[in-house]
Amino acid sequence: MNFAEKLCILRNQSGYSQEQLAEKMGVSRQAVSKWESGVTLPETEKIILLSDFFDVSTDFLLRDVLVDRSRDTLDRVVFKFLGSAQEMDDISKNLIDIMQDGIIDDTEKLQLNSIIKTLDDLTKIIDEIKIRINLK
Repeated sequence: MNFAEKLCILRNQSGYSQEQLAEKMGVSRQAVSKWESGVTLPETEKIILLSDFFDVSTDFLLRDVLVDRSRDTLDRVVFKFLGSAQEMDDISKNLIDIMQDGIIDDTEKLQLNSIIKTLDDLTKIIDEIKIRINLK
């Protein structure tokens, strides 16, 4: 899969229009269109921005052939997700404890913030799995 195809998939999966991505990258919509159609490649600076924006490596963006390491990476990401099963169990128990009396005090608000951070981290792992599966 080439750069243009990967960029188009990443942009669509993230829910951005070409116009929105262009704004984030500081370029015109036409520039993004040319990148996605394979007419041009972005400057190195923009490739780095895209890499950071979509949370993928520049190597991943630029290599046409996915090296077998990507499967290892997918496996590691899936194992990372599976390893979070205990965290999910703890979250469920904590939420039950927090909601028992029907009142959320300051300590429980801190616990909720911690739970939200953990769930955000899990969401990032899930998003990474989605990206890697769709780019096989």
